[in-house]
Amino acid sequence: MNEAELYESIGETGISRMVAAFYRRVRTDDLVGPMYPADDWEGSEQRLREFLLFRIGGDSRYLESRGHPRLRMRHLPFSIGVAERDRWLEHMRAAMSEAGLPVAAVRDLDAFFSQVADFMRNRED
Repeated sequence: MNEAELYESIGETGISRMVAAFYRRVRTDDLVGPMYPADDWEGSEQRLREFLLFRIGGDSRYLESRGHPRLRMRHLPFSIGVAERDRWLEHMRAAMSEAGLPVAAVRDLDAFFSQVADFMRNRED
């Protein structure tokens, strides 16, 4: 499924449901939760939602507020190894399921998230 088809199948509403479900899990996670600013959960959720809307749907809100994503640079301050990558993916997979996304969308998003999460690793284990 291409990005236009993916966006059409889940839309902004599906992305918002998935991101909200993801952050409900991350807030209480002992491994990846501390990487997020405790005083800005809403901002973290908004940034991820807008990034996904940009990446999947071509929406410009993320670019207008944050500029180029520069994901690896933005995540360099955090020690991210295999355990952190895997936990992040675990929460995202559960969030996709909770959001009730179509099977084909989950398959494509999982491939995307797996690639990005592995790219964020900056520590050898």
